[in-house]
Amino acid sequence: MAIQPIRLFGDPVLRKPATEVVDFDKELRKLVEDLTDTMLDAPGAGLAAPQIGVGLRAFTWYVDGELGHLINPVLDLSDECQDGPEGCLSIPDLAFDTKRALHVVARGFTMYGDPVTIEGSELLARAIQHETDHLDGILFVDRLDGDARKAAMKAIRESDWFGLEKPTVKVSPHATNGFGF
Repeated sequence: MAIQPIRLFGDPVLRKPATEVVDFDKELRKLVEDLTDTMLDAPGAGLAAPQIGVGLRAFTWYVDGELGHLINPVLDLSDECQDGPEGCLSIPDLAFDTKRALHVVARGFTMYGDPVTIEGSELLARAIQHETDHLDGILFVDRLDGDARKAAMKAIRESDWFGLEKPTVKVSPHATNGFGF
């Protein structure tokens, strides 16, 4: 079990698009294990690699008793929408109504490199979209309308945790594109 510190709002790693996974190796399986352990300990419904300081396109989820992970996700979203409360382990103790697609079909890979398709609705669809956003450097507060976003940012600035964490950079054992991403 390897519980990792969760990066908080303001950490630059949360705003940087993650790099596609190319090596489906022991280190990737360890990353998925760390994500799972950290998510369950928090507890949360999902956790993306950037949230523990690793800039790779991988996330885990735990929704309705289903535990899973997805590497290099590509999403197909329904036109039908849902609107409901959404929070984030990187923005602790705050939740705001966020519009998301009601259904999602997510294609990607397992930690072993096997292709996988995940179909989900409601909370699972929300979790998959939320975690995929993290891989693109997007936080759920970015999806709020103007007034709600202003309220969210005010609540973040007033929170006990905001500005307390000093980010550290964790080096990935995986090959990068040569630009340090």
